[in-house]
Amino acid sequence: MTSIGGVEMVDWNLAVATATRLVRPGPEVSREEARAVVAELRRHAKSSEEHVRGFTRMAVSGGPASDTPVLVVDRTGWIKANVAGFRQLLKPLLGKMQDRRGGLPGGAVLGTVGGKVTGVELGMLLSFLASRVLGQYETFAPATRELPAGSPGGGRLLLVAPNIVHVERELDVAPHDFRLWVSLHEETHRTQFTAVPWLRDHIESEIQAFLGETDVDPATLLERIREAVQSLSGGRSGEEGDAAEGGAPTIIELVQTPAQREILARLTAVMSLLEGHADYVMDGVGPEVVPSVAEIREKFQKRRASGAGRLDQALRKLLGLDAKLRQYRDGERFVRAVVNQVGMDGFNRVWTSPNTLPTKAEISKPAEWVARVHRTAES
Repeated sequence: MTSIGGVEMVDWNLAVATATRLVRPGPEVSREEARAVVAELRRHAKSSEEHVRGFTRMAVSGGPASDTPVLVVDRTGWIKANVAGFRQLLKPLLGKMQDRRGGLPGGAVLGTVGGKVTGVELGMLLSFLASRVLGQYETFAPATRELPAGSPGGGRLLLVAPNIVHVERELDVAPHDFRLWVSLHEETHRTQFTAVPWLRDHIESEIQAFLGETDVDPATLLERIREAVQSLSGGRSGEEGDAAEGGAPTIIELVQTPAQREILARLTAVMSLLEGHADYVMDGVGPEVVPSVAEIREKFQKRRASGAGRLDQALRKLLGLDAKLRQYRDGERFVRAVVNQVGMDGFNRVWTSPNTLPTKAEISKPAEWVARVHRTAES
């Protein structure tokens, strides 16, 4: 990454160190129990491939993107993987900001201080998330010595063992069933990207377009952050999106430009599709291979909706995690409605090209997507 005197915009090592120091310890397990959990998760990840691909009728196309390892990690491993992913994805934006800062008086000093402050802030955020994520398909995953990834253009699937054990104990559900249920969800994400070769590049281009629209002028950015703080403290009326629905807007919604709002609407739609599809597949496959799937789903939905407490709920809203929960719900409804109307093969037309992805409006109105895509295909 471009730097000033060797100083980066984000102190990535400090981010890892901060997150690792602050993250909560995982549940108590013996060494033998830990080994058994890791081995079972690996078996479930392997068996999930056949279940998911048979149910979705999505064939893996081969090539570099299909070479995606499954890694069972602890919370520190998840932190390191995500810092590597952030570093890769944000490289163009941070390079742009680095160049802008280099032209300012005292830019090198600002880079040193700013990089450490940002590193600490990122570390604090990751420490909060690291104890909550059960699994993750890393689409943009550079390989490291500790964390292998697929060949260029591939990714990796992470299963966070201590978090899975923590939640299965908290919900008091059958560990074998819960671990397979989680594996089915994450394997669906891997299938989405390995069976649809253009999907990764499309999402990356949208993200880079969003980041490219970022106004890196320090004065403008400072003014937007000040407006965000005023809005979050009740100093300004609500805006579009969550605010229009009666909720507080997230930081990302408050500092974005009009062009970014359009891009974010498209990204929200595709992420709702991916998350909802994974939930639909997880529950569709579940009754055949997960005996207690109904109990798991009921308890897990209650846990998703409730949060752990006031502080947890406030952080979820601020970081936009509540919006992610809506993506699961709205996306699953979209997939279910489309499959009910045109069948699984009809739904799979969604993977034809970026033009057949649902819009944000169509996620809420599946019949409009069916009319647009199927009418176009049949005309």
